[in-house]
Parts: sequence; structure tokens; C-alpha cells
Amino acid sequence: MAALVVQHPGMLSLLQDLGRLGVAEQGLSQGGAVDLHAACWANYLVGNIASAAVIEITLGMAQFIAVEDCTLALTGAPMQPLLDDIPMESWQCVFMRAGQTLKLGGARHGLRAYLAVQGGFLAPDVLGSCATVVRNQLGGLSHGQPLITGDRVPFAYACPDPTMLSRHRQTPSRFIPDYSQPITLRVIESYQAAAFQAAEKARFYASRYTVSQETDRMGCRLSGPAIQAEIDGIISEGIALGAIQIPPDGQPIVLLNDRQTLGGYPKLGCVARVDIARLAQAAPGTSVQFIQGDLAVLSEEWRQFSRFFGLPF
Repeated sequence: MAALVVQHPGMLSLLQDLGRLGVAEQGLSQGGAVDLHAACWANYLVGNIASAAVIEITLGMAQFIAVEDCTLALTGAPMQPLLDDIPMESWQCVFMRAGQTLKLGGARHGLRAYLAVQGGFLAPDVLGSCATVVRNQLGGLSHGQPLITGDRVPFAYACPDPTMLSRHRQTPSRFIPDYSQPITLRVIESYQAAAFQAAEKARFYASRYTVSQETDRMGCRLSGPAIQAEIDGIISEGIALGAIQIPPDGQPIVLLNDRQTLGGYPKLGCVARVDIARLAQAAPGTSVQFIQGDLAVLSEEWRQFSRFFGLPF
């Protein structure tokens, strides 16, 4: 069977797709690629549908060997990829021969890279998705476990398309993010924004925060000027992707794909869906600032993104 063999998984390599939607009522996390921008481009470059499974590689230092010829693409954080010790370009489709080895260095900027193969990786479907959620023990090759050395990650074999390679299919430079830059995130305020006095909100928008070391797929923890709500907490309720929680210490937490389904901290609003991909690449120490977003503008941006990649939501 066509497959990539994991020679080294690096810090963390996970099979992901668009996520496990509609399962929050069962207490399960969404999962899925946290940087949807990079994941969708990886699939697009090799001719896959957006929901095809990819490998999400955190911090790099991973290594894979091809069992069959394949066409692949690597997007996201720059990790100095080598194909049999020859530098390989990211953000474009590349032909990999059977027996060749793909080696990734450490992430220079950003956190995560996405590896797609023409035909898509294959993994068991669990509640409509193969997304790996370690905390739920769901998805991936087996019970939500990260990839380990020796794993064979099968893919639907597709004879490499020479016309795709001859067209030198690559991502236009304007769509390749610079992960070394500070981040500005647009916010859609929620009904709970009324629980924050005008002075507290003004401090929130005027301040710069720093991504802390305590950041993972559940949420991005920030450190900076504390923000206080007029209420200590709320009755636990469902948490949306990108929700900005303000816990008692006043340090914002932006909830991501593997977030818990319920929470009782007040929420100032949500980070715009189209901006979450950039936050997903924010390494500890990255500077983050928030601005108020225009709902109509942000909704149109998301519609354009969804239409281009054919997303089902």
C-alpha cells in the first residue's frame, strides 16, 4: 500500500483534517488543523479536496520516507525541508520518488507545517473525521495518538500528475504569511462585552500581549496588562472557536481547536475566523495586539476563503 513511513515524528506530528464538527454536545473537541490557511493551501497544491487529511508537524525535526512515488506539498512554518539532502521548496507541489527521504529542520518562525500528498492520507473515520484529538483519544491512526517512529501513514495512491508539476503549481507570494511579524487580530465582540467597563476594553485594545509558553492546540495564553470583568464568572456555556476568555488573573486566553466544550469565564468576544490561522502560528514570545473588527467585512472575507477552497462550512 502507498504510504509514508515515519522515521522521526519530531516534537509532535498529528493527522488532521477539517475537524470533527457537531460533536460538542457529546463533550468532544473539534480538533482539525489549527492553521486552516496553510492546511487548505497544502491540499490545493496537490489537487486534493480541502477535507483531505494532512500531517500537522509542530516545531519540525520530523523525517519521512516514501514507499511509493508521490506528489506532495509542504506549507506553513518554514522548516528548511530537504529531499534526500537537497533543499526543497515549500508552498508548491513537489515530486517525491519511492525510497526518498523528506527531512525537516526546526521551525525558524511560526510553529506548524502541513504536509499533504496527492490522493490524501488515509485514516479511520471516527464521528465523521480522522482529526487527532489526544485529549479525547480520538482520531489519527489509533485512538488519538500522535504519529510515532515506524508508523506507516497510508495514502490513496494517485499516479503523479506530470501536468501539475509542469505547471509548477505554487502558492502566490501574497498568500504566504511572514510568521516573523507581530500579529494584529480582529475581534467580534460578544454579548458578554457589556460585562467589561469602557476603560477595561480600551486597555485591552491599546495593549500589546505576548504569547506565553503555556500555549497549545487547546488555546493561546497571553501575558500583558490584566483585564477585569465586572463579573467573576458565568454559568458554564458552549465555547466558540476563537473565544477570548478572561480568567480571574485578567490574562486573555484565545480558545483553539482542541478547546474544552464548556467554560464559565467571561468572554470579551471572538477572534475573527480568518485571523485564527495566524494566531495558530504564533510562537511563545510573539507580540499580539487586538483591534475591533467589522462583522460584515470579516464575514465576506470568510466567504471568499471558503468558496475558493470549497469548504463545507
